[in-house]
Amino acid sequence: MIEVKNVVKSFDGFHALDGLTMTVPKGAIYGLVGPNGAGKSTILRHLCGAYRQDSGEITLEGAPIYENPAVKTRMAVIPDELYDFGAASTRDMMKFYRGIYPQFDLERYEKLKDAFPAVDQRRPIRRLSKGMQKQSAFWLALSCKPDYLLLDEPVDGLDPVMRRQVWSLLMGDVAERGTTVLVSSHNLRELEDVCDHVGLLSHGKVALERSLSELQGGTVKLQAAFEGEAPQLPQELQVIHTDRVGKVYTYIIRGGAEEVTAQFAQFNPLFTEALPLSLEEIFIYEMGGEDYAVRDIVL
Repeated sequence: MIEVKNVVKSFDGFHALDGLTMTVPKGAIYGLVGPNGAGKSTILRHLCGAYRQDSGEITLEGAPIYENPAVKTRMAVIPDELYDFGAASTRDMMKFYRGIYPQFDLERYEKLKDAFPAVDQRRPIRRLSKGMQKQSAFWLALSCKPDYLLLDEPVDGLDPVMRRQVWSLLMGDVAERGTTVLVSSHNLRELEDVCDHVGLLSHGKVALERSLSELQGGTVKLQAAFEGEAPQLPQELQVIHTDRVGKVYTYIIRGGAEEVTAQFAQFNPLFTEALPLSLEEIFIYEMGGEDYAVRDIVL
């Protein structure tokens, strides 16, 4: 388990992290989402020990991460901007990783050739395409057999087939080895298919942190039509958003589908239908407001 408690990090007076608190359960695939500048990459750099927080605590199973080699050998990281030594090839980096990670599995490295057949392991990584570089990074990281895997925009640059290949490998490690995966991504549709926990970041803080099932079960999209004008809804319904197309009203309401539908029955609607929200919709409505509104701009 990774625990972050009240972490603050400032750069030239700007609070990139402002009292951030989050918990990544062991064996989970945790999706970290938020708008640009929310602090996703910054907290990932703290979690891998590249940055030191100004205040607060960051621990992995109770042990501090910063300047703790014993903890870092249990963790592999694939950043958004990849880095390799000079003209190093994938095979060169494999030899380097074997000297750092005690659990590096050479047999697995050889088997993973079949998963990434297009990667020339003897060619300098910096001469590979962006997608090939990402494949090389996954090949190496998975060969390390880490207990914790931190990913920043992990499948950016990969084609759809390779995306499925990578997620299949990751989910296999979670199921078979209990690997904990923390992934930061803007692709909310993809995260929805693989994550079981989600943290929503806003202005350097975690605004919302729940299991995906709880998150989706706590907000409902309800469509309804009425004989005349829509009734004035009571405040206890906690309506987040209302939209109308013709006679059909769409409400985003906090609460479970059965509970909200039962409450709507008192207004004698012509029909009601409760629909699940996607992770993207949850993000839009939970992060809604002036800061994240889509604005009409005259150009």
